[in-house]
Amino acid sequence: MKIALIQQKCTPSKTENLNKGLTSARLAAKKGANVICFAELAFEPFYPQHKNPEKPAQHAEEIPGEITTAFSELAKELGVVIVLNLYEKAGNALYDSSPVINVDGSIMGVTRMVHITDYACFHEKEYYTPGNNGAPVYETPFGKIGIAICYDRHYPEYM
Repeated sequence: MKIALIQQKCTPSKTENLNKGLTSARLAAKKGANVICFAELAFEPFYPQHKNPEKPAQHAEEIPGEITTAFSELAKELGVVIVLNLYEKAGNALYDSSPVINVDGSIMGVTRMVHITDYACFHEKEYYTPGNNGAPVYETPFGKIGIAICYDRHYPEYM
């Protein structure tokens, strides 16, 4: 398993950030990565640093949505696993979510941050609903992977 970790500076333009991410993922695959992982909220500025959001749901998208569809097509084209992170809208709930996309372009599952923190510069309780699907392990063609999002890394079920 060769893993690429992609962290990109985001602008307010989700389209621009998506295109940067697609370009970076292509480069990572060209360099031999077969599992490509993006940092938290990789396609938009980190909104939870701001207190009292007016309309937090305006930045969220459903899964599948524009970002997951674009990366599903890319994963299938390149034969790689891609782990995203985005602000998910599911019904009336909003999550910090990492969809895992398999080599065939299918979404294997979605890990959602469970432990929502709230302290200076991290006003996550105003944005996120605690995740409801635990700490799944994904069987990829390259090996097993698990996803820990943000503060969840401090809890034993993610180790």
